[in-house]
Amino acid sequence: MTKTITFEDFTKVDLRVGTIIEVNDFPEARNPAYQLTIDFGELGIKKSSAQITTLYTKDDLLNKQIVAVVNFPNKQIAKFMSECLVLGAVNGKDVILLNPENKVKNGSTVV
Repeated sequence: MTKTITFEDFTKVDLRVGTIIEVNDFPEARNPAYQLTIDFGELGIKKSSAQITTLYTKDDLLNKQIVAVVNFPNKQIAKFMSECLVLGAVNGKDVILLNPENKVKNGSTVV
């Protein structure tokens, strides 16, 4: 554990479920990555860069539901603007995406 936070701190993080609707290669990224387009329902469509190429193919990711932080500021990555942070568990150099066990409505909150 790195640092203790309050419950109020945690409630500031907006975690939502979205469905990946488009996956593109991202050759300009410093580390191998994909450019993802994610549907968050009523929150709209957001883009993200994700370094998940070691375990996932583009076909694996298309239509997959994921969990992401949607209220961070946008971040410029090469010539791409990342609008959310897709969450995953880190195992060495691999990232295993966090996702709901059952299909849920896009934009559903994670608590």
